[in-house]
Amino acid sequence: MDTQRLILFFVFSFSILMLWEAWQKDERPAETNAPSVPATTLTPVPTSKPKASFGLTAKQADSVPNTSATASRPKREVVHVTTSELLAEVDTLGGDIVSLAFREHKDADDKTKNFVLLTPEYRYSVQSGLIGEGLPNHKTLFSAPASNVSLAPGKDVLEVRLEAAPVDGLKVVKILTFHRGSHRIEISYDITNDGAKPLAAHAYFQITRNGKAPPGDTYMMSTYTGAAVYTEHDKYIKVSFSDIDKGKTPYSKTADNGWIGMVQHYFVTALLPQEKQPREFYTRKLGEDYYSAGVIVPTPEIAPGATQRVSMPLYAGPQEQDKLKAIAPGLDLVVDYGWLTVIAAPLFWVLQFFHKLLNNWGLAIILLTVVIKLIFFPLSAASYRSMAKMKLVAPRLTKLREQYGDDKVKMNQAMMDLYKTEKINPLGGCLPIVVQIPVFIALYWVLLAAVELRHAPFYGWIVDLASPDPWYVLPALMMVSMIVQTKLNPTPPDPVQAKVMMIMPFAFGVMFFFFPAGLVLYWFVNNILSILQQWQITRMMGDGKTAARR
Repeated sequence: MDTQRLILFFVFSFSILMLWEAWQKDERPAETNAPSVPATTLTPVPTSKPKASFGLTAKQADSVPNTSATASRPKREVVHVTTSELLAEVDTLGGDIVSLAFREHKDADDKTKNFVLLTPEYRYSVQSGLIGEGLPNHKTLFSAPASNVSLAPGKDVLEVRLEAAPVDGLKVVKILTFHRGSHRIEISYDITNDGAKPLAAHAYFQITRNGKAPPGDTYMMSTYTGAAVYTEHDKYIKVSFSDIDKGKTPYSKTADNGWIGMVQHYFVTALLPQEKQPREFYTRKLGEDYYSAGVIVPTPEIAPGATQRVSMPLYAGPQEQDKLKAIAPGLDLVVDYGWLTVIAAPLFWVLQFFHKLLNNWGLAIILLTVVIKLIFFPLSAASYRSMAKMKLVAPRLTKLREQYGDDKVKMNQAMMDLYKTEKINPLGGCLPIVVQIPVFIALYWVLLAAVELRHAPFYGWIVDLASPDPWYVLPALMMVSMIVQTKLNPTPPDPVQAKVMMIMPFAFGVMFFFFPAGLVLYWFVNNILSILQQWQITRMMGDGKTAARR
């Protein structure tokens, strides 16, 4: 029984740690943030552009074109783009995507508003440009045919074409291609060389943002916000903003595969170069609390009179695991289940399967709980039989304690003899707790990381299973179920330990007030099933003991 209490203490300590981190996040002095900026506000762009390393290609020219678009601050406009999935804003200075909202996902705080991923408030944007003499970059002014464009009914593709002023015989058109029912955007450049010499160039594409976590991240443990790089050689690597501050680059800079992006809770923005295309990844600090993660790719040599296109697919959307796997290798790894991925990933697969059958994530969690309980039924039954025996011999243990008083050695020996005579394993009641701790934590990470459960309703007042119960009904029921379970367990002979066990349900109950409703639902249903199983086994053993005495 001491081991059981040790395990409970471990879980309680882990929970206190999470509560402390949540309190620290909510109560620490606020950082100095700029006031909220409307989505249409245009923000300054950094004054430098990335350079390609010599290893990427031998032929290059990195000078910035000395055009009026760069030297002076031209008047900038915004092109508003509407598709079936997205509401985007494109800045004509550089052709950057400066705002991107999702029509099917709602804001964390105000569910009447669309969720906005790219926003000037966080200096979160997608920039791109060309590296080469006379070529436009993200500081060049483009002209747009219209300020409002929409995906026409019956059409699957929408192209936004932005033209740069020709320089020395070089004509460049930047094309942003949006697709119906998709969060994928192609960023392309059509480069026409009307000059007399062949042109060798590079294209760079980068995602910029500040280092602040997005709003609405109020769970027990904070989620990751920062850059990430994937290659077949290095696999998935997080590059935190603190790493960028220190100049750390824990990834392969050059490769012919992989992607780079910015990750935050539930959503990801990733640049996805074509497979087998040479590329150079980079992360940089652009200014105070301002970072970029990008990729540079070479363009084929453009002969005089020829036109070449260079493209970069961009995914900016939710971390829906099935779709991410199909978009790019390793992109699904942005869904981070922590160190218990080996348990959490199968749990989510089963949960998703049940959701397809029941069309309700809450019912899927209940069915998952039943399945887990059935899997561990033999183990639980053996444990509850051991606990029932312990409850039957509890009066004899109390007498032993009174008999031997402070002689701990003789008392422990007498207790061990009693356990041996009655064939009781005093540690048998610990096994279900030991087994369920990893499952409990893994399910916590599933509910924390899976965007599929974001704003997923159950019934009645529970409108978001990934957030705490707004009326605290489930945590209260959970507390009651824990009290009932404590009553069914054998009372420790030590009065102090007995009081601690009585306090445990209230301590854990308070902790569950801050957990996602889906997790509390899982644990409450699990408790109800455990109570029924334990009550039945205890009743049967009690009847058997009475019959034996007769």
